[in-house]
Amino acid sequence: MPSYATRSVDSGAVVIAPQGRLNMVAAPGLRAQLHELVANGSIRIVIDLSGTDFIDSSGLGALVSALKAARQAGGDLRIATPSRQIETVLELTNLNRVLRVYPSSDEAFDDER
Repeated sequence: MPSYATRSVDSGAVVIAPQGRLNMVAAPGLRAQLHELVANGSIRIVIDLSGTDFIDSSGLGALVSALKAARQAGGDLRIATPSRQIETVLELTNLNRVLRVYPSSDEAFDDER
């Protein structure tokens, strides 16, 4: 399973940037990595989708699962820089109401500083 690089931003959130396709092949690894971040105390997470060109239901499931875990731990998960395809999928599934989208990963938690 692929492991994605993470970094911290000024707001204290952890940014993870999956690359390529977020589908049934990649989603389990992302889900595991996100749950591990939450388990290790990183409860404010930004998913930087600037390098992700496709998402399917498996990818959405990984994001929703991690959102739930982060919120149960007292944090949140936010989306940054999604492609048009990903924005469309979020809109069609109404997940854009739950997964908040931001123009950049550095700005995703600025409202909480």
